[in-house]
Amino acid sequence: MKTPLDDSRAVSIGDFLGKNADFSLVLGGPLFQLLRGSRLSDDALGLLRQRILFFSLFSWLPLLVLSALEGHLFNGSAAVPFARDIDVHIRFLIAMPLLIVAELVVHQRTRPLVQQFLERKIIQGDAVPRFADATPSAEGTRLSLAGMWYGYISLPFFQFLLCRWYFRWLIWTRFLWQVSRIELSLVPIHPDRVGGLGFLSSTIYAFAVLAAAHGVLLAGLLANRILYLKEALPSFVPEIAVLVFFMLFLCLGPLLVFAPQLTQARRTGLRDYGTLAERYVREFEAKWLRGGAPADEQLLGSADIQSLADLSNSVEVVRTMRAAPFTKDDILRLMATTLAPIVPLLLTMMPLGELLKTLFGILF
Repeated sequence: MKTPLDDSRAVSIGDFLGKNADFSLVLGGPLFQLLRGSRLSDDALGLLRQRILFFSLFSWLPLLVLSALEGHLFNGSAAVPFARDIDVHIRFLIAMPLLIVAELVVHQRTRPLVQQFLERKIIQGDAVPRFADATPSAEGTRLSLAGMWYGYISLPFFQFLLCRWYFRWLIWTRFLWQVSRIELSLVPIHPDRVGGLGFLSSTIYAFAVLAAAHGVLLAGLLANRILYLKEALPSFVPEIAVLVFFMLFLCLGPLLVFAPQLTQARRTGLRDYGTLAERYVREFEAKWLRGGAPADEQLLGSADIQSLADLSNSVEVVRTMRAAPFTKDDILRLMATTLAPIVPLLLTMMPLGELLKTLFGILF
């Protein structure tokens, strides 16, 4: 037996399915609007062949023409002539078309999955509006002149700079990985307790500004949400935690490639210096406890005592070697640098005087 409530729910779900039939992970955004306006796509990512042809030729054909004009097509001074550069041809004539095809495939395969939440009654009743808010459609908004500048110029330029930093991070990580494949001459008794690799902890100072930049980005996003959408700072704790862990991974994660060699150096050091300590303490015992010392040699002021202490300290240094060339203090400094831009948002929760009083109470 159907009730009016059941009918209203059915209508709301039906309206939702009709309104959000165009939900997609790839539709929408300035680039999609540009493609649609230039007749390289329709509302459902059609005109696939035209997009593949345009992007591939736009990227590959000028390279062909310029290489021919400069005499690098088949030979010349280039290390690899353009016609024989397999990487370039695969990148722009195979990989790029596949990325374009992937947009259509993802669009067609994921859109029906969203509707299954409602068709299978996994989302019901009062939860439907919240579900609708989580599934924006591809209609997008009409951009003002400032919006077009932001979408087509400012934002892509910013994203380009950010992606360059991630690419540089990959280069740095690759360099450290290649160095870690070399058999390093590590010193287990080095005072830095990482075999002499303690200088690598300076990485946090090299990447501190990058960490602060990420903190500023999140702080700006949260400020808008707090000031204009009336959300509370504590609700963003998961996002803040994810950023902190991401920056720790980005700045200190590459250093972990040295962990295997540091671990092996510690094992070797414990064995070698353990053997040395065993020999020394037995000779020390035989000399000073078993009557082996000359009659005219005094225990007080003997260098043997200082040598025993020095050897004990050396063994302790080996025993406390770390598997990573950074310390807890380095981790805390990096966390502080990342969180510093977010700290002013605490003023949205309490007055400045009360905030300072709380901070002083924590620090002192």
